[in-house]
Amino acid sequence: MKIDFLSNHPDKIKEVSEIIYEEFVINTGSIMRYDDVRNHFSNTGTHAFPITLIALENEHCLGTVSIFENDLKSREMYGPWLASLYTKPECRNRGIGQKLIARTLDVVKELGFPELYLRTEHASVYYKKRGWAHVETVRLDSGEEIDVFKITCI
Repeated sequence: MKIDFLSNHPDKIKEVSEIIYEEFVINTGSIMRYDDVRNHFSNTGTHAFPITLIALENEHCLGTVSIFENDLKSREMYGPWLASLYTKPECRNRGIGQKLIARTLDVVKELGFPELYLRTEHASVYYKKRGWAHVETVRLDSGEEIDVFKITCI
């Protein structure tokens, strides 16, 4: 298995867009359109945000993660952000998510950032077990509470 930039694999943009649209747009009730998601992933890079990484095995995409400059408008003082970590269900429990996170930390470190942040609605235990520090719980305008975490990169 290898972790690489999505921008190096334009043939995977459609697949990643569909995964993220299903998991993080439809399942969360977001109003974002599929075309917006696909456009976003068509414009990811390697040294400027947004950056998207994919886990590949035999040219099959097993999972993905992105790095955003900001993933929570009310907390612009934090950044950059790990976002949209996803491993296909049939590929879980193989450490793919951890490998995607590790490569994300390497990229952020290479870009000169000392910390990486994330927000989560349902996976706080997952990140705590992996050494992320809880920064705060934020109540969104919708009333939903999300946890903000950070980890040191350098």
